[in-house]
Amino acid sequence: MENNNSQRECITGKNIVLVGNPNVGKSVFFNYLTGRYVDVANFPGTTTNVICGRCGDDAITDTPGIYGISSFNEEEKITRDIVLHGDILVNIVDAVHLERDLFLTQQLIDTGLPVVVVLNMMDEAQRQGIKIDLKVLRELLGVPVLSTVAVDGRGMDKLKETICQAKVGRVLPLVAEKLTELPAHIRRSEKLLILEGDQLVAARNGLPPGAYREQIYGARRRWINDVVAMAVKESSRQETWTAVLGRWMIQPITGIPLLALTLWGLYQLVGVFVAQTVVGFTEEILMGEYFEPTARAIVGQLFAPDSTISQILVGHFGVITMTVTYLLGLLFPLVLGFNLVLAVLEDTGYLPRIATLLDRLLMSFGLNGQAVIPLVLGFGCVTMALMSTRLLGTDRERRIATIILALTVPCSAQLAIIATMLAGLGPEFALVYVLIIISVFVMGGTLLNRLIPGQSSSLWIDLPPLRLPRLANVLKKSWNKSFEFIREAAPLFALGALCLGLLEVSGSLEKIENTLVPLTVHWLGLPKEAASGFIMGVIRREFGTAGLFSFPMSDVQKLVALTTITLFVPCIASAMVIYKERGWQEGTAIWLGVIGIAFVIGGLINQLLGFFSSNLSATSPIIMLAGVILLTMVGVLGITVRSER
Repeated sequence: MENNNSQRECITGKNIVLVGNPNVGKSVFFNYLTGRYVDVANFPGTTTNVICGRCGDDAITDTPGIYGISSFNEEEKITRDIVLHGDILVNIVDAVHLERDLFLTQQLIDTGLPVVVVLNMMDEAQRQGIKIDLKVLRELLGVPVLSTVAVDGRGMDKLKETICQAKVGRVLPLVAEKLTELPAHIRRSEKLLILEGDQLVAARNGLPPGAYREQIYGARRRWINDVVAMAVKESSRQETWTAVLGRWMIQPITGIPLLALTLWGLYQLVGVFVAQTVVGFTEEILMGEYFEPTARAIVGQLFAPDSTISQILVGHFGVITMTVTYLLGLLFPLVLGFNLVLAVLEDTGYLPRIATLLDRLLMSFGLNGQAVIPLVLGFGCVTMALMSTRLLGTDRERRIATIILALTVPCSAQLAIIATMLAGLGPEFALVYVLIIISVFVMGGTLLNRLIPGQSSSLWIDLPPLRLPRLANVLKKSWNKSFEFIREAAPLFALGALCLGLLEVSGSLEKIENTLVPLTVHWLGLPKEAASGFIMGVIRREFGTAGLFSFPMSDVQKLVALTTITLFVPCIASAMVIYKERGWQEGTAIWLGVIGIAFVIGGLINQLLGFFSSNLSATSPIIMLAGVILLTMVGVLGITVRSER
């Protein structure tokens, strides 16, 4: 106990910064030190913001994954400023990629700040026949080195003790020599960045940026190569099955069928089993047969069944019945199922391989393969995905990704409801719906790529090793995300139900529906009551989609409604992020543009189906519509290919 107390005293009140390359496990160490859970995933970009917590009296900061603190991108600029104000730097290193990761390590050491190096993923290194001499590595770097397998907790018990031992390491002789050329009053850490040509740090110190970047980088790379040669020994081992599978995943001939098989499996799990079997039990039996009758009986004892309060609480848009039924009976199992799937994809390391596989395709839309990460995250939560667009290399790519996310990507809750409705319509309608959304994605991305000036950046992304997902992490992550969704959505759902209930009992809802008849009835071909679904969709997309269940509609009307609500504006939270990231002027243009596109496309689908129905047999309209969409996509892609040539 005395030893533990002394350990705490030695780092009391310190600002401890976790620094490392992407996908080295920094978040696991943050979780361990602070007890605060953040996402742990096997793909780059999990941490897109700075996350802070406390360990006793010490401040712990988890920074985005970077390759240096040299201001080459926004993540490096943010991390640079945090590092410069840190007291202790805990550098998390991937033991499998020492030659890559130790370059950042030496740059941190050259700042003159106390450093601790943590070699994580030692189990992976051992499986690949990599033997690291920790004693030699400590002597060469001049700082404490701890080996860990963070996901299993191995070595974590020594983490705080090792942090106490942090010290200034061996600075490169070239750096030590050049540091003397700068004024003594400047902090040593800032001197290093000035020498390396950091314009912002140089400007705030009133100096011109140095011209030694290439010289210092060259010396640092040669030194790290020598360190790895002296401290690491590799034995030849046969290629593992995970390495072979990982290579197959990024080659088009094998990768595309594997991706198609994966998507089919996900649909069967989420779209069929969860959306039909599980939700059929939770919504129809638990809520429909037990909860709602009980709620109406209780409210009926307090208020007259036909009273205004009773209608607001347990009526058609009942604050109690509608909110609880949709949240717990419909949305929660769907969101939980999707989050489980997404967590498995993250933990296995498959997502960055999808990014590599689809890089060339996304270049046609002004993006690179790394845009797969916000696009996939968007199927979990569009709000989170919009924030993750910061990972993209240029403002042009961020703008394109933001518009595509706002327009074509449904979140997990909305997607799950859509899957449920499509399952009841049949495969033909499901195919046409998918073709519509894909065609909007293709044509929208192509037009944005042509209209927005600039060029796409090249794809630079780590391919982490394929791993079996860890059950505890998958379950914890999925539950936390799903619970957070319910906690965040519940008041908004209740507010939306209350607003609709008040509009209904006051007669205002009918007036709004009548006002929108030219749009909803004549153009979209929907019941006039569908206007309330679009009103709810402004509050939460999935709320509006779920509201479509309340209205009797034909199969064709359901297809039009689902298409329109999918392309409709994102929820309030996502809209606020768009305004924050893109500014009010551009954010408003995106918001209004998405609304206009949604209604234009929804109306076109209705008009085309009406035309085909009046001129062809009853079963032909859907087939004809699919043909028109396919021909349109082929035409757009053909024009794009010819223009690129």
